[in-house]
Amino acid sequence: MFRAIFRKQRSMIKKILNHTTSMHQHMIQTEMAALRNLPRHQDPKSLAPFGHKIYSQNDEDGIIREIFNRIGTTNKTFVEFGVDDGKECNSYALLFDDWRGLWIDACTKYTERIKKSLAEIIESEQLVVVESFITADNINETISAHIKDHEIDLLSVDIDGNDYHVFNAITCINPRVVVMEYNAKFPPPISFCMDYHPSHVFGDDDCFGASLTFLETHLAAKGYRLVGCNLTGLNAFFVREDLVSDKFKEPFTAECHYEPARYHLSGLSAGWTSSYNSLLKSRNSRSSVFKKS
Repeated sequence: MFRAIFRKQRSMIKKILNHTTSMHQHMIQTEMAALRNLPRHQDPKSLAPFGHKIYSQNDEDGIIREIFNRIGTTNKTFVEFGVDDGKECNSYALLFDDWRGLWIDACTKYTERIKKSLAEIIESEQLVVVESFITADNINETISAHIKDHEIDLLSVDIDGNDYHVFNAITCINPRVVVMEYNAKFPPPISFCMDYHPSHVFGDDDCFGASLTFLETHLAAKGYRLVGCNLTGLNAFFVREDLVSDKFKEPFTAECHYEPARYHLSGLSAGWTSSYNSLLKSRNSRSSVFKKS
């Protein structure tokens, strides 16, 4: 009798949790749809309406796709550091379209999991996975050991702290597009950047990264233009100035493109739980999720 009661209670709890999760997802999707419909995003050159999630943490996949729809690709090469286990990063979806590149993360557990789970992809030399605690001193050596092209299509930076300082130290590659996390707690015109500390580890507080205004100004000095941010206020998107032309919403300023911290919108679902199997079991068909329709 007690087992039957326990099974019934467990079933009820599962139903309640599933309902709660569904309601939460509905609320996220509703709010994001409302944000995309704001007048500021009705400019056809705005990137926000194109945001959607495949494997990225939020809506970055769709924005990256639209950027390359506008500027095209060259060698389809990416470098991304701060990927965790890879299943929620900005370049995973690109692997479905025969991109190749380098993932770097400092966590042994994550890098070993990727190496084991994506062994076939790594053996084919489509993907290189490196365990390294990234600093401004070792970033060039780490990248150049595995990426021989000077110009690459995409660089994604998310290390929760020294992001700008590490990016600023990179000389071995010349990315056409840069995705970088920004600290949305500091809205324009505040120019904030944490000092460089080689051993910095994110402490679940507001001491990380740089404000959007700081990044806009300092990346402009390196030849990049701010073309948008994702709706959660996590990532900023920069395109090299020789590629911008009239393809993106102007002005390329933090005031124009800033999105506040809406971290409650993180956790958007994109169907069933992400796995490594979809990539592994689609290698022959290569039905691209990033190919233009």
